[in-house]
Amino acid sequence: MGDEFYELEEQVMARMREIYSEAVIEHAMNPRNLGSLPDADGFVAVRSRCGELMKMWIKVNKAEIVDVAFWTDGCGATVACGSIATELIKGKDIAEALRVDERKICSALGGLPEGNYHCAELAANAIRRVVRDYISTKREPWRKAYRRSQGFIDV
Repeated sequence: MGDEFYELEEQVMARMREIYSEAVIEHAMNPRNLGSLPDADGFVAVRSRCGELMKMWIKVNKAEIVDVAFWTDGCGATVACGSIATELIKGKDIAEALRVDERKICSALGGLPEGNYHCAELAANAIRRVVRDYISTKREPWRKAYRRSQGFIDV
C-alpha cells in the first residue's frame, strides 16, 4: 500500500509540473504569511467571480506594511497567489503595494495557466482593498473597533 501511495504522489506531482511552475507549486505547498493578524490596521474579505474567498490583514507603521497575512478557501493556485502577493507587499510602502497587480503576481510565480488567472486577480484585488481599508480606518479609527466587535478579524 505504501509504495502505491508514493507512486500516485509522484504521478500527481509530475502532472502538476506539466501545468504549473515550480514557484506556484512551492507557494501552494508551503504558503508564506498564511493565517491572520490580531489587531490588524487593515482587513478585507474578498470573493472571486468563481466564489473563492480570500482574507487579508496588514499591519502598517509609518506608511510601511510591516506585516501581512492571508487566508483562502481557494485552490492551490489561489493559495500560491495569496502567498506571493503577501511577499510582494511586505516591507513596502502603501503606494508601492498599490502597484502590485495581477500581472506582477503572475510574473513573480513564473506564470499561471489561463484558467487560473482569476486567482491572481483575486489576490491583487485583496491588496487594493486591504490598503483602502487601512486608509479609511486611519481616517475613522472607530472602524477597527467595530471590526473587532463583529468578529471580522478572525480567520
